[in-house]
Amino acid sequence: MPKTKLDIIKPLLGVTQLPDGDLLARLNFVHDGIWNNLSYPNPPVDITAFKAVIDALTAAAAAAANEGGKSTIVERDKYRKDAIVMFRLLGHYVEGTCKNDMTTFVSSGFAVDNGRQKNPPQPVSSPLILAVDQGVSGQLLISIKKVANARHYELRHAAVPAAGAMESWTIQTVGSTRPPAAVNNLTPGTIYSFQVRAFGKPGFSDWSAPAQRMCI
Repeated sequence: MPKTKLDIIKPLLGVTQLPDGDLLARLNFVHDGIWNNLSYPNPPVDITAFKAVIDALTAAAAAAANEGGKSTIVERDKYRKDAIVMFRLLGHYVEGTCKNDMTTFVSSGFAVDNGRQKNPPQPVSSPLILAVDQGVSGQLLISIKKVANARHYELRHAAVPAAGAMESWTIQTVGSTRPPAAVNNLTPGTIYSFQVRAFGKPGFSDWSAPAQRMCI
């Protein structure tokens, strides 16, 4: 009897072990991806409520990091649990609604779950950022060199401070290297650093070398 192999696109939902900053980056990108997205008209979670929980977690995580203490940690953990439950509900909704179309899927902000180990060594080659060009005001366009066997890419950016450590990275999923990936809602006059990595069947590549440009 012939067998039919199905390559179903599944969202990466295993985020419980992520540190607060990485978890918040994932949550915010999913919120921004689904908000007013015509491909996802009836999410099972109220997106305004989802944003309120993300904002509450942001404040609680900062308090736990700066102040410590049992009460702040308990509050942070409560909001983490609430946010992850909403995140998982949205993930299952996206899986069923995208109709296994990668472009529709990545517009949701979710990353793809390859169903294997989370951090396999060098599954695909690291991509390169070929150019960072100015778009409209507050927007930069990132040209990425295509990587063989890559299913999609993750692009991250952060403002470059005058001194001290980098600010938290913001991550977005990019379905294709063409057209250049648009990064929006940037602050004019601020220099940003960008890195990209590829996702192949075994997992993610390393992050690329950084590229920087001032946004106008």
